[in-house]
Amino acid sequence: MLGELKMVNRANIFLVLLAICLTLGGCRLKPDDRDPSAEPEAPPLPEAIRQEGRREPIIKVYMHEADTVEEMGIEEYICGVVAAEMDPQWPEEALAAQAIIARSFTLQKIGDEGGVPEHGAHASTDIEEFQAYSAERINDRVRKAVNKTKGQVAVYRNEFIRGWFHAFAGPRTALAGEGLDFKEGNPPYIQIVESPGKEIVPKEEGYWSASFSAEKVRAAVEEVSGSDPGPIVDFEISEKGPSGRATRFKINGVEVSAPSLRLALGSTEMRSTYIEDLAVQGDQITLSGVGYGHGVGMCQWGARALAEDNWSARDIVKYFYRDIEIVQAWS
Repeated sequence: MLGELKMVNRANIFLVLLAICLTLGGCRLKPDDRDPSAEPEAPPLPEAIRQEGRREPIIKVYMHEADTVEEMGIEEYICGVVAAEMDPQWPEEALAAQAIIARSFTLQKIGDEGGVPEHGAHASTDIEEFQAYSAERINDRVRKAVNKTKGQVAVYRNEFIRGWFHAFAGPRTALAGEGLDFKEGNPPYIQIVESPGKEIVPKEEGYWSASFSAEKVRAAVEEVSGSDPGPIVDFEISEKGPSGRATRFKINGVEVSAPSLRLALGSTEMRSTYIEDLAVQGDQITLSGVGYGHGVGMCQWGARALAEDNWSARDIVKYFYRDIEIVQAWS
């Protein structure tokens, strides 16, 4: 009898710990990876690229460098996106997760915005307009990752998700409003989650420090806010989001969006809005932080860490985008 009570107590303790773990969301438990055949049907493809019998779409891609438009199968386009957006030598499941997200991003942009109508195309190789693309970087590993996920897309309530992704989130990912200054409300599938990438990212890629001249900061503030702050003497974080990122800066009393100021100063110099230190020293403003990118959606270094821990592409995607389904849009 005493042994049975001990077993019951141990079971109860386990259940309590499991409940705490799930509530806090800090434990990296794999999502419920159901049989793909149990997933719902994919939503209709955007009319502009829809094929009979759910065949692979052919899309028009604006080639930014050549200023031309080329037609290609969407899977060939996704190969070039994956090769450009992620290191082609990374684990296959990380590349496969990137392929699912790149497909989802492409279909959502075509469906909601018509792609890039200013170029008469469905997609663009200009990273400022769409996604990066490099045919030269495609290798066998990339092709295998894309082929094994052919036609797979992420949806939420029968709509293609906004497939935001970034290089490295730092300690945790961000909500859309704080990382991107997104004004349309935070999509329910975008949640703050622990970034496993912090365990493997090299220090030189995970942490950054950048110095800007006071004149460059003044011009950036005026560009973003429409107000000239004058000579920079005061620069502070006036608001942070739930992930710990700066969402608003106050410069000489002028309030500006942190994501917008980052873009104005240069997103490869001010790598993130996860600021750990900032200082005004004479005519120089120095900011230091952690992370690379806006922090919303899939963290690529996190995807690599999970792939190295034997997570599948489907599980990786479902970790970063909560309560979504992965469905087959074409075969």
